[in-house]
Amino acid sequence: MLNCCLYFTPNVTHPYYPIRSSHVSLYTTSSTVSSLADSAMAAAANSVRVAAAQMTSVGDIATNFSTCSRLVKEAVSAGAKMLCLPENFSYVGGMSGDSLLIAEPLDGPIMQKYCSLARESDIWLSLGGFQEKGHDDAHLRNTHVIIDDAGNIRSTYSKIHLFDVDVPGGAVYKESSFTEPGKDIAAVDSPIGRLGLTVCYDLRFPELYQKLRFQHDAQVILVPAAFTTVTGQAHWEILLRARAIETQCYVIASAQAGKHNEKRESYGETLIIDPWGTIVGRLPDRLSTGITVADIDFSLIDSVRAKMPIAKALEGLISTDRPIMLDASLAYKCCMHCSRIAFS
Repeated sequence: MLNCCLYFTPNVTHPYYPIRSSHVSLYTTSSTVSSLADSAMAAAANSVRVAAAQMTSVGDIATNFSTCSRLVKEAVSAGAKMLCLPENFSYVGGMSGDSLLIAEPLDGPIMQKYCSLARESDIWLSLGGFQEKGHDDAHLRNTHVIIDDAGNIRSTYSKIHLFDVDVPGGAVYKESSFTEPGKDIAAVDSPIGRLGLTVCYDLRFPELYQKLRFQHDAQVILVPAAFTTVTGQAHWEILLRARAIETQCYVIASAQAGKHNEKRESYGETLIIDPWGTIVGRLPDRLSTGITVADIDFSLIDSVRAKMPIAKALEGLISTDRPIMLDASLAYKCCMHCSRIAFS
């Protein structure tokens, strides 16, 4: 009698992709059944599922919370240990300074509702781009909040690089007019690995990502965002894959999508990218509301880093001084220079 054995094949044809339990073909043999079964169990134990959400926030906090609650239920049903929501998940106003009207401390009622949602749903939440009250009534912080499955705030990061840009052919944005920049880099342990926290426009500054990987040991970098349609079409996927490849981290990019109101529209295209730069999670529709899921494979992270040891080559090159923070005027000049090149 022939014994049936599982033979595992990777779903991506690059040299560092390990055996994965989710891609199986059958052949018959009388040997190696036990060892391959053990490998399957080990592979399953060495990965954990994450979900990335996409939505179109509006200027109504209750409506947005209802949407987020539905996305949380979908993530739980999919077996995810963490759901990552996009920047401005709780509110998008009609004017750039409208967020000041609803900004509140982290112990305020809005964030407490999301803490309760995480606790009741038994899932971790990445809430990127919360309107946290600033040091005065004229400023807020664009804060990325990590909540655990008990409803506790585990870590926060305030966006360092503010979006002060004249988008070619579009509007002029000056986030610094009502937002105070953060100063500190943040990384935190979670069920899906050690997280590096960023927000939206931070994506254009690779030094921050290098520090998260090489100084703070990040395995997964979160990029909640609300890219404009113009910048998203030109740069979104390219930048995300570059950050994943150069840091050898998973990158989870949850995006706002579609038309929020008469004056604001976001690009969408929520993505999950592995350390090799392969897109492993993507919604079927760039502008739809929903989630995409993928398994964070820790053996893949280890394999890519071991076989292409860029960390060793960078020893001594990554400084240990304060976090990268570009002067706002210099950032503006750099962006305008790049825009002239791209659109000339």
